[in-house]
Amino acid sequence: MEAEKPTPEDETEAFREAIEQNAKKQLNRFRAAVRGITPRSCPICDYHGMFTAFGQPPRFDARCSKCNSLERHRLFYLFSTRHEFFAPDHAVLHFAPEGQLTTFIRDRVARYETADLSARRNVTHQINIEATGLPDADYDRVVCCHVLEHVDDAKALAEMHRILKPGGKLAVMTPVVEGWARTYENPSVDGPVARNLHFGQSDHVRMYGRDVRDRIRAAGFNLAEYAAVEPDVLTYGLMRGEILFVATKSD
Repeated sequence: MEAEKPTPEDETEAFREAIEQNAKKQLNRFRAAVRGITPRSCPICDYHGMFTAFGQPPRFDARCSKCNSLERHRLFYLFSTRHEFFAPDHAVLHFAPEGQLTTFIRDRVARYETADLSARRNVTHQINIEATGLPDADYDRVVCCHVLEHVDDAKALAEMHRILKPGGKLAVMTPVVEGWARTYENPSVDGPVARNLHFGQSDHVRMYGRDVRDRIRAAGFNLAEYAAVEPDVLTYGLMRGEILFVATKSD
């Protein structure tokens, strides 16, 4: 007796069941990965173990499970300790200060000040990075991580150059698409939904390309770079190729 052929309805139902089973399998894999894939070490707090996911879309092994440091914080720590970026007599200004770095910096310098536009932050100076009103040539070091993509970067860079002492250094980090020769900006993009779609976050106003270097130099800085490379990437859970820009004001 010949077996009955499956009806189109049967085939549709079987297809749906296969999709659901595959979705459940992928979701379980994702849930496991979010909790950590490979043990990492955090140089900031000395934790060793599983890191957790962070970001949109999620980056696995991105956040330290003890101090909540992200890849950029750990890269900054490694650079600043290996290259003695801070000295005991330094005056430092830290824009949009990250809690993962504040204690580390404060304990190594003579004067540590913080700055942010928002009144919700407990900072030394509630100011606009584009026009701080701070004295000329007052700081040995300025730290500015993931701020420039939110503001008028030409004004912000010029202002940070002004408040640095001759020979002073600015540490800058920002998302960069190294495959793009030019930064993507679009004045017609407005509102959090559109900005998230175009620039990767609802309050970003651009996505930098390789020419971010030209923008920093245009403010009068000499520029050096410190990249996340192996074996640090695997050991400390860094983002491959992420760049810390070190901009120096001429003497």
